[in-house]
Amino acid sequence: MDLASAKMIGAGLAVIALAGVGVGIGNIFAALVSSVARNPAARDRVFGLAILGFALTEAVALYALVIAFIILFV
Repeated sequence: MDLASAKMIGAGLAVIALAGVGVGIGNIFAALVSSVARNPAARDRVFGLAILGFALTEAVALYALVIAFIILFV
């Protein structure tokens, strides 16, 4: 196995985290829809927390992509 193949395999393993990010974002917005459906008056408080959770979860995806690009191009 040469270095290029090892880099491709390493980058592929680094982006496995994106599957977890997709599941996490789905869970966040499913919980948001469920909570607003149960109590529409709490929408303003819950929506801000959902957006914060989305941003933090999306940061994990960006870190995974950065690691994959570092593996590939450095």
